[in-house]
Amino acid sequence: MSDRHFEEIRDACAHLHGRGLLAAADGNVSVRLPDDSLLITPAGLNKARLPPGSLARVALDGRVLEGHPSTERAMHLAVYRACADARVVVHAHPPTAIAWTLARPELTELPTDGLPELILAAGRVPIVPYARPGTEEMGTALGPFLPEHRLLLLSRHGALAWGESMEEAVNGIERVEHSALILKAAEELGGLTTLPPLELEALRALRARIGPRLL
Repeated sequence: MSDRHFEEIRDACAHLHGRGLLAAADGNVSVRLPDDSLLITPAGLNKARLPPGSLARVALDGRVLEGHPSTERAMHLAVYRACADARVVVHAHPPTAIAWTLARPELTELPTDGLPELILAAGRVPIVPYARPGTEEMGTALGPFLPEHRLLLLSRHGALAWGESMEEAVNGIERVEHSALILKAAEELGGLTTLPPLELEALRALRARIGPRLL
C-alpha cells in the first residue's frame, strides 16, 4: 500500500467529515488497486483521524488480505465486481438525503425532476431498498442499480457514490446532499414543482451525451 493511496483516502474522509457528511466511525471509502484488490477504511475508527497503517486490503472475492476492513465492505465489493470503470467507492451519511428516505418511504428515487443541474451532473438518483448495515444483503441490494447508476441513496442508511477518481465519487456525495437540502427547502416553502416534460427529455438527452461520470 502506498502513501499516496493512504493520503487520498485520508483526505477524502477528512473532507467529508468536515462537511458533516460523516460522523465518528460512520462511512467507508475504498480504492481499487491494479491487482484488483481494494484498500478500504477500517472498522470502528473515526474517519476524520485515520492513523497511518490503518487501511485494510481485501481481495475481490472477499478474502481479507490485511487489516480489519469495514463491516460494510460488501457494498464496495458489489460495485467493483459489477462496474469495470469503478476505481473509487465512497459511502457516507448525508443527513438531509437520508431524511428523505425516512419521511418519504414510498419514494423509489430522489424527486429531482425540478433540478436541471442534478439531472445533468448525475442523472436519476435511485433509492436502494433497506438492507441491514454490515450484512451481505447490502451488496446484493445494489445489484439491480449497477453499473447504470453511479450515485445511489440507501434507504434509512446513507448514500453511495462510485467513480473513476476520488473527486468524482466525493462530488457525488456532496451533490446529493446539496440537492436534498434544496428539495427540503422547496417542500417547506410550498411544495415541489417539476420541469415541463419536453425540457426533462432534452436534459436527459444532454446527460446521455455528457456520459456517465458524476460532475
